[in-house]
Amino acid sequence: MKTVDSIEFAGKRAVIRVDFNVPLNEKFEVTDATRIRAAIPTLKKILNDGGSIVLMSHLGRPKEGPTDKYSLRHIVSELEKHLGVPVQFAEDCIGEGAFKRSAALKAGEVLLLENLRFYKEEEKGNAEFAKKLSEHGQIYVNDAFGTAHRSHASTAVIAQFFDAASRCFGYVMANEVASINTVLNNAERPFTAIVGGAKVSDKILIIEQLMNKADNILIGGGMAFTFVKALGGKIGKSLCEDDRLEIARELIGKAKVKGVNLCIPLDAVIADNFANDANKQEVAIDEIPDGWMGLDTGAKTNQIFGDIIRQSRTILWNGPMGVFEMSSFESGTKQAAYAIAEATKQGAYSLIGGGDSVAAINKYNLASEVSYVSTGGGALLEYIEQGTLPGVKAITE
Repeated sequence: MKTVDSIEFAGKRAVIRVDFNVPLNEKFEVTDATRIRAAIPTLKKILNDGGSIVLMSHLGRPKEGPTDKYSLRHIVSELEKHLGVPVQFAEDCIGEGAFKRSAALKAGEVLLLENLRFYKEEEKGNAEFAKKLSEHGQIYVNDAFGTAHRSHASTAVIAQFFDAASRCFGYVMANEVASINTVLNNAERPFTAIVGGAKVSDKILIIEQLMNKADNILIGGGMAFTFVKALGGKIGKSLCEDDRLEIARELIGKAKVKGVNLCIPLDAVIADNFANDANKQEVAIDEIPDGWMGLDTGAKTNQIFGDIIRQSRTILWNGPMGVFEMSSFESGTKQAAYAIAEATKQGAYSLIGGGDSVAAINKYNLASEVSYVSTGGGALLEYIEQGTLPGVKAITE
């Protein structure tokens, strides 16, 4: 895998696709700088080599061209704080002023271009737009894993304007790709995948792919009730995709044929209302009374899932076990998180991916207790489903 470590940047200008799509408050202050911090090691490597940097990113989803709300100038001070050097800002990404600024950069200097998505050509993957962006540097670095599943101008198309020796991954991309390859292609057994979240429809492809890799697939979250109903269980008013019942039955059948232990919860914590202070009780998951809904996995399930996780040598977690944002229904997710940390301590490799799973690991302060926390939920899922991503292929092929 070609990374920034493969290239000497002295006297060179690197154009780098980063993922600075960070949340801002009403004062346009960055409220979570995780993605900015993640990019810093790549940027420092290039600056320490004696190179200069042109940064490009998107922010939000601007609908009609330039909008102050989505201007990347709002993040300049936060970036300077973490990088420790001044950051110049170009009011456009392909305007004459932007090219004058990038051409004038000296070793150790950094320029941030304005939001790429102010141009519709970015998301359309327009080759002419990508070529213009490529003129900002002699070396292309992709360090934006969160957008690597998009065939956008700056994430995939731009790479063709650099020869193989002049394009590479930054550390974020390299670490993401390496961690996924460890789980998918070099998994030590037993390999357990924990798949949660609201909808089966969002996870059909990932479950099918994992059946070719995993020994155990633990099903949690709202999607579990579609499986339970598919097997003839009573689920009250729990979340369910009635148009996916047949697919759920097919997945159960495929797991049996392949010898994969597809674990559907045995019990659930149910409530009479979707609220933290709702009346609640614990029942068999296929015997939920009318008017009640399942919002978490029950004690028996948590014990079984925990035992399987602790005995695993490779673990992939995508999606919570219940509505963990509410303290009354966080037990399943919390216990899974702690079991993963325990297994990791015993030598297992654990990869956490997807917004809710990452939020859970952070909520319980366990990020440093697992092997890797992915920065890109959608990109991670597509990588598992497809075996690669446009932004990865652009560098490697």
